[in-house]
Amino acid sequence: MKYLEIKNLRKSFGGLTVIKDISLTVEEGEVVAIIGPSGSGKSTLLRCATMLETMDSGELIYLGEHAVKTNAEGKAVYAPPKQLKKIQRYYSLVFQDFNLFPHFTVLKNVTDALITIQKMSKAEALAIGRELLQKMSLSDKEDAYPYQLSGGQQQRVSIARALALSPKVLFFDEPTSALDPELTGEILKVIRDLAAEQMTMVIVTHEMSFARDVADYIIFMDGGVIVEEGLPEQVINNPQNERTRAFLSRFER
Repeated sequence: MKYLEIKNLRKSFGGLTVIKDISLTVEEGEVVAIIGPSGSGKSTLLRCATMLETMDSGELIYLGEHAVKTNAEGKAVYAPPKQLKKIQRYYSLVFQDFNLFPHFTVLKNVTDALITIQKMSKAEALAIGRELLQKMSLSDKEDAYPYQLSGGQQQRVSIARALALSPKVLFFDEPTSALDPELTGEILKVIRDLAAEQMTMVIVTHEMSFARDVADYIIFMDGGVIVEEGLPEQVINNPQNERTRAFLSRFER
């Protein structure tokens, strides 16, 4: 089943076109990694997919339900608020800079949206929160505050918070970019474990070996377009496009 479809997405900021007619599909249980140089449009693509940025034109579809269509004038038209609210429950986003509430404990960071937005009982939310913290090896940190945690621990709390909402699609925007190399490994392990559980994920990453090992499909972006895409062993190990080869030559593979 197609969990996410993006068709002919275009996005500009002022006179600068950042996304130029991009289309992609993510199937249930699939892990799609998006790679490319800084400024290629990767994060903007993710922000449009999660409706943090508004599309100029194109289609955005989750589980067959349209969040965005393009009208006869070529402009993006968003679904009514009630429909959007339903669609927004299909996905969660893990930010590169954690985005935790500094005045909330770890457990409250994970459970707050369940109680305030999804109107779940506190007891049920706490049970879910504690189960996820255990999964993230953070059971002993539930009463701690973000400033008391390492960067890797903060990112694991962010992942637990995203998973608490039971998303169909989990997005990661360079989840290790704010971490030093020692802490990067623990986050990549969490994502590998989620992939093994058949979690549907879209990951913007600069970790090439990780993308090759974990992703089912790789998209290489540059200049706001998809330059090359395909299976990891094709794109990472045997790229066909000269721009892809030049980019990957800077990384150990």
